[in-house]
Amino acid sequence: MADTADTAHVIIRPPLAWGLTVIAGLALNWLVPVPFLPGDLPAGWLGAMVFVLALALFAWSIATMTRAGTNIPTNQPTTTIVERGPYRFTRNPIYIGMFLGLIGLAIAFNTIWLLLMMVPFALVIRYGVVAREEAYLDRKFGDVYRGYRSRVRRWL
Repeated sequence: MADTADTAHVIIRPPLAWGLTVIAGLALNWLVPVPFLPGDLPAGWLGAMVFVLALALFAWSIATMTRAGTNIPTNQPTTTIVERGPYRFTRNPIYIGMFLGLIGLAIAFNTIWLLLMMVPFALVIRYGVVAREEAYLDRKFGDVYRGYRSRVRRWL
């Protein structure tokens, strides 16, 4: 069994929050469709391109953490501060990938609901996940994390 004492104790696992956001947005779109793009725009292709960009960022972030030898799931201990790859530019590239994925799906399905669902998703990620992760990393890595935090922005 995993040692849960050495974790950030986030309120929800981010992939679960993302999946619930997608389900809620698509369910609302099914109940009350509200498109936001012109009908002649190739929304499916445009949304797919944004979604592929999101997947690429997500994969790059995961691969970078894996190569550094640290755990990715929030319910497992972090073993090192990763400062390479996308982590040179943002402390949260995985979550940025999740946001881009939501935008890509919103465009592809032409539904305002997925964009609106980004608000509660952002609040949960920012305050229920990122804030807890930052406090955990500060406690665990001290000056090493504080130095990284001072050099690299939280988002972009």
